Amino acid sequence: MNKRFYYIITGIILVLLQVFILNNILLFGYVNPYIYIAFIFFFPLKRDRFLFLFFSFLMGLFVDFFSDSGGIHAFATLFIAFTRLFFIKTIFKKSDGDFPFFNLKEEPFGKFFNYVVILTITHHFILFLLENFSFQNFSNLLLNTLYSSVFTLLLFFAGNHIFSKNLS
Repeated sequence: MNKRFYYIITGIILVLLQVFILNNILLFGYVNPYIYIAFIFFFPLKRDRFLFLFFSFLMGLFVDFFSDSGGIHAFATLFIAFTRLFFIKTIFKKSDGDFPFFNLKEEPFGKFFNYVVILTITHHFILFLLENFSFQNFSNLLLNTLYSSVFTLLLFFAGNHIFSKNLS
Protein backbone atom coordinates (compact mmCIF):
# COMPACT_ATOMS: atom_id res chain seq x y z
CA MET A 1 0.00 0.00 0.00
CA ASN A 2 1.21 3.48 -0.81
CA LYS A 3 2.54 5.16 2.36
CA ARG A 4 0.83 8.48 1.62
CA PHE A 5 -2.50 6.68 1.20
CA TYR A 6 -1.85 4.81 4.46
CA TYR A 7 -1.34 8.07 6.40
CA ILE A 8 -4.44 9.65 4.87
CA ILE A 9 -6.58 6.61 5.75
CA THR A 10 -5.12 6.54 9.28
CA GLY A 11 -5.91 10.22 9.74
CA ILE A 12 -9.48 9.74 8.53
CA ILE A 13 -10.00 6.76 10.85
CA LEU A 14 -8.62 8.71 13.82
CA VAL A 15 -10.89 11.68 13.12
CA LEU A 16 -13.94 9.43 12.72
CA LEU A 17 -13.06 7.60 15.94
CA GLN A 18 -12.72 10.94 17.69
CA VAL A 19 -15.91 12.60 16.50
CA PHE A 20 -18.26 9.63 16.66
CA ILE A 21 -17.03 7.78 19.75
CA LEU A 22 -14.52 9.66 21.88
CA ASN A 23 -16.25 13.05 21.79
CA ASN A 24 -19.20 11.40 23.49
CA ILE A 25 -17.08 10.37 26.47
CA LEU A 26 -16.91 12.72 29.44
CA LEU A 27 -15.93 10.97 32.65
CA PHE A 28 -16.20 12.74 36.00
CA GLY A 29 -16.72 16.08 34.27
CA TYR A 30 -13.01 16.35 33.40
CA VAL A 31 -11.92 13.42 31.27
CA ASN A 32 -12.29 13.57 27.52
CA PRO A 33 -9.71 11.68 25.40
CA TYR A 34 -8.36 13.20 22.18
CA ILE A 35 -6.68 10.32 20.39
CA TYR A 36 -6.72 11.95 16.94
CA ILE A 37 -3.44 13.71 17.77
CA ALA A 38 -1.65 10.35 17.35
CA PHE A 39 -1.50 11.24 13.65
CA ILE A 40 0.97 13.99 14.50
CA PHE A 41 3.20 11.70 16.56
CA PHE A 42 3.82 9.22 13.76
CA PHE A 43 3.76 11.30 10.58
CA PRO A 44 7.22 10.91 8.99
CA LEU A 45 9.63 13.81 9.05
CA LYS A 46 10.82 13.23 5.51
CA ARG A 47 7.44 14.24 4.08
CA ASP A 48 6.61 17.77 2.98
CA ARG A 49 6.28 19.98 6.08
CA PHE A 50 3.61 22.21 4.54
CA LEU A 51 1.50 19.18 3.65
CA PHE A 52 1.88 17.86 7.19
CA LEU A 53 0.82 21.18 8.73
CA PHE A 54 -2.10 21.37 6.31
CA PHE A 55 -3.29 17.84 7.20
CA SER A 56 -2.91 18.58 10.90
CA PHE A 57 -4.93 21.76 10.59
CA LEU A 58 -7.58 19.93 8.55
CA MET A 59 -7.87 17.20 11.17
CA GLY A 60 -8.36 19.76 13.91
CA LEU A 61 -10.85 21.63 11.74
CA PHE A 62 -12.90 18.47 11.12
CA VAL A 63 -12.97 17.73 14.84
CA ASP A 64 -14.03 21.35 15.43
CA PHE A 65 -16.75 21.08 12.82
CA PHE A 66 -18.26 17.99 14.40
CA SER A 67 -17.73 19.24 17.97
CA ASP A 68 -18.98 22.78 17.33
CA SER A 69 -15.92 24.12 19.13
CA GLY A 70 -15.02 27.13 17.00
CA GLY A 71 -11.46 26.35 15.90
CA ILE A 72 -9.80 25.44 19.19
CA HIS A 73 -8.91 21.93 18.04
CA ALA A 74 -7.50 23.29 14.78
CA PHE A 75 -5.28 25.74 16.67
CA ALA A 76 -4.09 23.25 19.29
CA THR A 77 -3.40 20.58 16.67
CA LEU A 78 -1.58 22.99 14.37
CA PHE A 79 0.48 24.26 17.31
CA ILE A 80 1.79 20.82 18.29
CA ALA A 81 2.34 19.93 14.63
CA PHE A 82 4.42 23.08 14.21
CA THR A 83 6.44 22.57 17.40
CA ARG A 84 6.97 18.83 16.82
CA LEU A 85 10.37 19.40 15.14
CA PHE A 86 11.60 21.37 18.15
CA PHE A 87 10.66 18.50 20.49
CA ILE A 88 12.24 15.91 18.20
CA LYS A 89 15.46 17.91 18.09
CA THR A 90 15.41 18.36 21.86
CA ILE A 91 14.29 14.93 23.05
CA PHE A 92 15.89 12.68 20.44
CA LYS A 93 18.95 14.89 19.82
CA LYS A 94 18.39 14.85 16.06
CA SER A 95 19.56 17.40 13.53
CA ASP A 96 18.08 18.32 10.16
CA GLY A 97 20.39 15.83 8.46
CA ASP A 98 18.98 12.98 10.55
CA PHE A 99 15.37 13.62 9.57
CA PRO A 100 15.30 11.52 6.38
CA PHE A 101 16.48 8.49 8.41
CA PHE A 102 14.47 9.17 11.56
CA ASN A 103 12.01 6.45 12.53
CA LEU A 104 10.06 6.92 15.75
CA LYS A 105 9.53 3.18 16.15
CA GLU A 106 13.28 2.60 16.38
CA GLU A 107 13.84 5.07 19.20
CA PRO A 108 14.11 4.05 22.88
CA PHE A 109 10.79 3.82 24.70
CA GLY A 110 11.77 6.41 27.33
CA LYS A 111 12.38 9.10 24.73
CA PHE A 112 9.29 8.07 22.79
CA PHE A 113 7.24 8.26 26.00
CA ASN A 114 8.56 11.75 26.84
CA TYR A 115 7.86 12.95 23.30
CA VAL A 116 4.25 11.72 23.32
CA VAL A 117 3.56 12.97 26.86
CA ILE A 118 4.93 16.46 26.18
CA LEU A 119 2.99 16.86 22.93
CA THR A 120 -0.21 15.51 24.51
CA ILE A 121 -0.04 17.78 27.55
CA THR A 122 0.79 20.77 25.33
CA HIS A 123 -2.18 20.02 23.07
CA HIS A 124 -4.58 19.54 25.95
CA PHE A 125 -3.39 22.63 27.85
CA ILE A 126 -3.86 24.85 24.79
CA LEU A 127 -7.19 23.24 24.00
CA PHE A 128 -8.64 23.75 27.48
CA LEU A 129 -7.09 27.20 27.83
CA LEU A 130 -8.85 28.32 24.65
CA GLU A 131 -12.04 26.57 25.74
CA ASN A 132 -12.10 28.43 29.08
CA PHE A 133 -10.39 31.53 27.63
CA SER A 134 -9.48 32.61 31.12
CA PHE A 135 -7.02 31.91 33.89
CA GLN A 136 -9.81 32.54 36.39
CA ASN A 137 -10.55 28.81 36.73
CA PHE A 138 -6.91 27.78 36.59
CA SER A 139 -7.53 24.74 38.79
CA ASN A 140 -10.20 23.49 36.36
CA LEU A 141 -7.83 24.10 33.48
CA LEU A 142 -5.12 22.03 35.16
CA LEU A 143 -7.54 19.26 36.16
CA ASN A 144 -8.98 19.03 32.65
CA THR A 145 -5.50 18.98 31.16
CA LEU A 146 -4.14 16.41 33.60
CA TYR A 147 -7.04 13.97 33.58
CA SER A 148 -7.69 14.15 29.85
CA SER A 149 -3.99 13.80 29.12
CA VAL A 150 -3.70 10.71 31.32
CA PHE A 151 -6.75 9.10 29.72
CA THR A 152 -5.57 10.00 26.21
CA LEU A 153 -2.12 8.58 26.94
CA LEU A 154 -3.60 5.37 28.35
CA LEU A 155 -5.71 4.91 25.23
CA PHE A 156 -2.80 5.81 22.97
CA PHE A 157 -0.28 3.44 24.53
CA ALA A 158 -2.83 0.63 24.80
CA GLY A 159 -3.79 1.08 21.14
CA ASN A 160 -0.16 1.41 20.11
CA HIS A 161 0.68 -1.81 21.95
CA ILE A 162 -2.26 -3.71 20.46
CA PHE A 163 -1.87 -2.53 16.88
CA SER A 164 1.92 -2.70 16.73
CA LYS A 165 2.13 -6.32 17.87
CA ASN A 166 3.41 -8.77 15.31
CA LEU A 167 0.51 -11.17 14.95
CA SER A 168 2.55 -14.03 13.50
